[in-house]
Amino acid sequence: MSTTHSEPTDDTNQQEPTVAFDESDSRADDMRERLDNWVEDLAELTDEALASEQFQEWLDVQSKFHDYSHRNTLLIKLQCPEATKVAGYWTWQNEFDRHVQEGESAIWIWAPIITNRCPKCENAPSYHDKIDCDYDETDPENWPEGLVGFKPTSVFDVSQTEGEPLPELDAEAHGDPDGLVDALLNAGEALGYEVDVVAPEQWEHASANGICKRRSPVTMHPIIEVRDRDNSADLARTLIHEIAHAILHFEPDEDEEEAKIEVEAEAVAYVVSRHFGLDAANSRFYLAAWDGDAPETVHDRLSRISRTAEEVIDTVETAD
Repeated sequence: MSTTHSEPTDDTNQQEPTVAFDESDSRADDMRERLDNWVEDLAELTDEALASEQFQEWLDVQSKFHDYSHRNTLLIKLQCPEATKVAGYWTWQNEFDRHVQEGESAIWIWAPIITNRCPKCENAPSYHDKIDCDYDETDPENWPEGLVGFKPTSVFDVSQTEGEPLPELDAEAHGDPDGLVDALLNAGEALGYEVDVVAPEQWEHASANGICKRRSPVTMHPIIEVRDRDNSADLARTLIHEIAHAILHFEPDEDEEEAKIEVEAEAVAYVVSRHFGLDAANSRFYLAAWDGDAPETVHDRLSRISRTAEEVIDTVETAD
């Protein structure tokens, strides 16, 4: 991705003060009300993102990059570990107005061969003839199309090209976290999780900023890893996001859609970030990118989001 950003307005650039709740019998109710209000705000922001011209441009570009099979992903990783977005030579030129730079080596993957296929032996006409298949009810020109095999084809990563920039969404958090990263690391440990900030040169999870995983099939506690970066506010937001996954999704429901899981975790990150005075308004782009029904999903799961946000905030404030 390249250089077009969604610049925050003057209002969103102003850092919100950290919220303090009085120690009283009404503290829990006051906190839940504030958190619920923030989730409602997030739903409205996501509505705006879904309607934004910038977001639609970004979606248009994303739709032109295809998902690859596991073996093709492995081939890309082996040949160009730093690759993030790949496309064919002419696709870069004709659809994105970008050109492969001179001297760049192609990345080779398997491309499907789609052609007329025999309804009986499921082979292309040429191979159908070689194996003496007796199907002759229709002419090969009228056979339905289907997958008959694979062939090597070349692609190039965006880093190997130059030209018009691809639209990029600014989904980072901003502000001064004032020790929040360390407090979140302590909170993660207090919740029973192993949390590690990994140097960029040692990061092994492609373009992801953070992960929540099992170190082995028998691991009983979540392992959280986040990629280190200069923007400590955004690092804090990623930590919150992955801690939310550990609380909500370490034992995932097989029927749960991944997009809805991500919406929950990012909504928690948004609410907790606001509590600690960070500007996370650009999370609306992240949420909208994951789920076209983000506003409805956020509303339906408000209780889980608020409850988890409250747990994270309480743990941070007591573990700090």
